[in-house]
Amino acid sequence: AEARCALLGRRPQLLVSARLWPQPLPAAGSVPSAGGEMSFFFRAASRPRSSQQDLVRSIKDSLLALDTKTGAKALEDVEKNIFTLRETLSGDGEVEPNQDHVLQIALEICKEGVLSLFVQNLPSLGWEGRKDLAHCWCILLRQKVDESHCCVQYIENHVDLLDFLVVCYKNLEVALNCGNMLRECIKYPSLAK
Repeated sequence: AEARCALLGRRPQLLVSARLWPQPLPAAGSVPSAGGEMSFFFRAASRPRSSQQDLVRSIKDSLLALDTKTGAKALEDVEKNIFTLRETLSGDGEVEPNQDHVLQIALEICKEGVLSLFVQNLPSLGWEGRKDLAHCWCILLRQKVDESHCCVQYIENHVDLLDFLVVCYKNLEVALNCGNMLRECIKYPSLAK
């Protein structure tokens, strides 16, 4: 067996573990042992999630990296991060979103100025990324801290974001996304002025 492993360039340990692999199923009615067995159905639930601050920081870093030489890799990272943000804000179909986490993300996004980066980099994203970003935008604007909407207040203080969305609306590739984002904004009287 070792000679065969040497010919194939493998280590003997891998071959030994491969011989153990289809293990017989436990007898009906028996309780599986705690050692070594893993449920694949609950793998996503047991996976450690990064904190909300880490998610926002990684989104910000990847959006800022879009202007660098590694733009293609940065674009891929941005779209992955925005998809993760979408799942965190709206759930993944099986798990409902944690409202405390959603609120923390909204506050962190406002604090870090990520809403501005969202709008500025919208035309650079692919179709799925723009769609996910517009979905996240709508959820973020609805988040209330005490009696005020934190993201709406951020946009009130950065009115140029609305102007940029209006200008981008003329670009046919992003018009649908900009329209959805603007439509969400005009639901708030302070932004509709």
